[in-house]
Amino acid sequence: MKHHIETLIAAALSGLEASGTLPHGHGAAINVDHTKSKEHGDFACNIALMLAKSARVKPHALAEIIVKALPTSDKVVKIEIAGPGFINFFLAAGAYHSVVREILSRREAFGHSTLGAGRAVQVEFVSANPTGPLHVGHGRGAAYGASLANLLDAAGFKVHREYYINDAGRQMDILATSVWLRYLELCGEKFDFPSNGYKGDYVYDIGATLHRENGAKYRHPAAKVFENVPADEPKGGDKEAHIDALIERAKSLLGVADYRKVFDLGLTVILDDIRQDLGEFGVTYDRWFSERALVEDGAAERAIERLRKSGHVYEKDGALWFRSTDYGDEKDRVVVRENGQKTYFAHDIAYHMDKLERGYDRVIDIWGADHHGYVPRVKAALAAIGDDAEKLHVLLVQFAILHQGGERMQMSTRSGEFVTLRELRREVGNDAARFFYVLRKCEQHMDFDLDLAKSQSNDNPVFYVHYAHARIYSVFRQLKEKGLTHDPANGDRHLDRLMEAHELALIQKLARYPEVLEAAALSYEPHQLAHYLRELAYDFHTYYGAHTFLVEDAALRDARLNLIVATRQVIANGLKLLGVSTPETM
Repeated sequence: MKHHIETLIAAALSGLEASGTLPHGHGAAINVDHTKSKEHGDFACNIALMLAKSARVKPHALAEIIVKALPTSDKVVKIEIAGPGFINFFLAAGAYHSVVREILSRREAFGHSTLGAGRAVQVEFVSANPTGPLHVGHGRGAAYGASLANLLDAAGFKVHREYYINDAGRQMDILATSVWLRYLELCGEKFDFPSNGYKGDYVYDIGATLHRENGAKYRHPAAKVFENVPADEPKGGDKEAHIDALIERAKSLLGVADYRKVFDLGLTVILDDIRQDLGEFGVTYDRWFSERALVEDGAAERAIERLRKSGHVYEKDGALWFRSTDYGDEKDRVVVRENGQKTYFAHDIAYHMDKLERGYDRVIDIWGADHHGYVPRVKAALAAIGDDAEKLHVLLVQFAILHQGGERMQMSTRSGEFVTLRELRREVGNDAARFFYVLRKCEQHMDFDLDLAKSQSNDNPVFYVHYAHARIYSVFRQLKEKGLTHDPANGDRHLDRLMEAHELALIQKLARYPEVLEAAALSYEPHQLAHYLRELAYDFHTYYGAHTFLVEDAALRDARLNLIVATRQVIANGLKLLGVSTPETM
């Protein structure tokens, strides 16, 4: 109906332009919104206020002119001008009935649009370091990113989903060294494990695999490993210097080839686990992009060279620095260290350069909220090399805090004491996790109540929506038990029988689904869809409690069954976009 009103207004404006009442090419967008109160009708438009200056007519007077030029419509029973020039539209009671017909015709495609016009959008999300299993914080980014990508796809964008594998940095060296040290313990070596190493059980498991498959091949005496290594923090030293020295010792004792085998074993095992975990969570990607590929194909070096040519880098203390202070940063940033190694920041510049070179109209990065200070730095670097930094949109996801029994649960990856995404999924199920994760804006803190997520009550939003979907299936089981049949064609002919207040409210809510999808996609807010589904479920449950569907009057019965089938379809469409299942029974 919103589109119908927009069409009426567009026709009126076109006629007024042709008559010379309005200037040609005024460029004002037609904004039609739902009214906040039924006293002001169903829809309102502010076009008269937008055009008054260019038309040189007072807004209220222009609104009167526009109203007189509007084509007639049997769906509009009254039009009023309110305030300084708002045009309010009052719809006929049965104006929305055609939406039931449209839903039953378009089925899974209902709500999809061509708004994006096929423009290419890349969505990169999760991209957790492959140094351990995914935790519940990664889970929120996964659910949010996957849902957003689905919404953009439904809105007509050409979406590419990508995971960036951080497989070339210091954290991966810490993992490889941690695996090797656990392997040495299994070989019988005795030493204090570094406080800054990775300590989770998964590191033991990878070390055990290394030992089982290679025996003592990579064994070196602990005395040799720790000889002249700076003291660790518990012994009054620096934990960072301690682990860095152990990394260098591992590389020197093992040699390039053997160190790479240990490194790759840790990477492969954990990355395979991440792929499986996300796949089971319903999250898939079009590409897994390796950070190492940026080095191997020369992209990192090309990015540095573009910075050199632009004059935005300089040498100091043997290192190469990016003049990020020219773009408002608090200090300049190193892109190449004094030892010749490129920094993580340099690789990030190269990665985003590569993204834009692939021709995307928009690049969306979904990062943890702790990266907020990193955003202007990356945009500055893109601007410095001559790329369009405005194409990059970074969305920050706040951490999800788990609560159970009124108690806050803690996690810490390095210490190994954390709640994994897999554990959460096993505890509450994929559906509850996917739905709960997108109930709030991504930038808002989230308290994930495990007890609520597992409860079978109306307070649990995913249960409530699932129950509506399953309840509709139960109506058709009852229909069969009564020896009755559903005639959709007969129901379509008698949609005008659906005039009860609950029916009209439900139909109007169904009609808003396409608007919700577009708004959620354009604002990057999947929570809009989640809340809409909960509201739609409420309207259905209310309707279910107030009226009997399987009445003797076949025309009314079939019309009501058409309505609830349409409701079931919209619920299913919405849940699919959020990665949530659609049960037929509860």
